[in-house]
Amino acid sequence: MKRFFILMILLASAVSLFATGEQEAASTELKATDKLVVYSPNSDGLLKATIPAFEKMYNVKVEVISAGTGELFKRIQGEAGSPYADVVFGGAYATFQTNKDLFQPYTSVNNDKLIDIYRNDTGYITSNVLDGSLLLINKNLIGDIQIKGYKDLLNPALKGKIVSANPTASSSAYAHLTNMLAAIGKGNYESQEAWDFVKALFANTVVIDSSSAVWKGVRDGEYAVGLSYEDPAVQLIRDGAPVKVVYMEEGVVYLPAGSAIVKGAPNLVNARRFIDHITSPEIQNVYGTAVTNRPVMANVATPSYMVNINDIKLIKEDMDYVQKNKVALQNKFKDIYTDIKK
Repeated sequence: MKRFFILMILLASAVSLFATGEQEAASTELKATDKLVVYSPNSDGLLKATIPAFEKMYNVKVEVISAGTGELFKRIQGEAGSPYADVVFGGAYATFQTNKDLFQPYTSVNNDKLIDIYRNDTGYITSNVLDGSLLLINKNLIGDIQIKGYKDLLNPALKGKIVSANPTASSSAYAHLTNMLAAIGKGNYESQEAWDFVKALFANTVVIDSSSAVWKGVRDGEYAVGLSYEDPAVQLIRDGAPVKVVYMEEGVVYLPAGSAIVKGAPNLVNARRFIDHITSPEIQNVYGTAVTNRPVMANVATPSYMVNINDIKLIKEDMDYVQKNKVALQNKFKDIYTDIKK
C-alpha cells in the first residue's frame, strides 16, 4: 500500500510538472515582442498602405525584406528550422499551396468577414487582396460594337483587333484561359464546348509575348480589346486613358494573393496580429481607396473608378486543379493555337 501511495505521489508530481511546462510553453509562445520580420513581393504602394499603420497600432518595428516570390520562398526553405521571417505577405496563392510545410496554421479573426469564396479554408493561407481577369476596351476604336463578355469577342468585326498575351508564358494570360474554361465549361476545365470556344476566340485574337504590352497596346490604340487584368487596367482609368473595362458576364475569376505565418516564427504574437491587421475592415478600406488592388472584404469602400465587387458576377476557380494541371492545359492551348496558325 505504501508503494502505491508513493507511486501516486510521483505520478501527480509528473502531471503537475507537465502542466507547468505546457503553461510555460504557452506563455513563451504568446509573449509579445517589439519586432516583426516580413518577407514580401508586394508593391511599394501596398506596403505603405499596410506597414506604418501596423507599427503605430502595436508599437512594433517591422523589417520588410522585398524580393520576388520565388527568391523569398527559396530563402525560407534555406532557413527552415531557424527562420528569420515571421510572415510572408503577398505572392501567388498557388505558391503557398505547394509549400505548405513552410508555414504554420492560423486563421484570422476576420475570416468570416471576407468574401466567402476567398476565406481561409486551408488553415494557413490568408488572402488579403485580389486581382481578376477583365476585358480592356479602347473607347475610341470599339465604335458601336457591344461587348459584355467573352462570347461577344467572337464577332467577325473584331478579328485582329483583340490582343492577348500567350497563356503558355504569361500568368495573367493563363488566368484568362482558365477563367474562360471555368465560365464556358461551367466549372469543367475539360469541357469540349469550352475548348471549342477557346479555339474560336483565339482565331480572332493576336497573341503577343508580354502581358504589359497588352494593356499598353489597348491604351495606345493598337488594339480595340485586350484580355488583361484589373490592377493596370484600373490605373489607366484612374489616370484618364481612353479606355473602359468589362467584367465578363459569363463570370470573373479573382485570384487571391496569399499571406501566411512562417513555421517557427520568432515573433509569433505579432505575426498573428499582422494577419488580423491585413484582413481588418480598416486596412481593407485603405486597400479599396488608396491602391488599385481589390480588397478581399466585400463591404468596403470602392473608389469611383473601380466597380464594386458586389456588382460583378464571381466564379470560383478550382485552384488546386488549375495548378496541378497547368502544363497539360498549356500544352492543349499550344496544340490548338498551332492548329489555328496552319
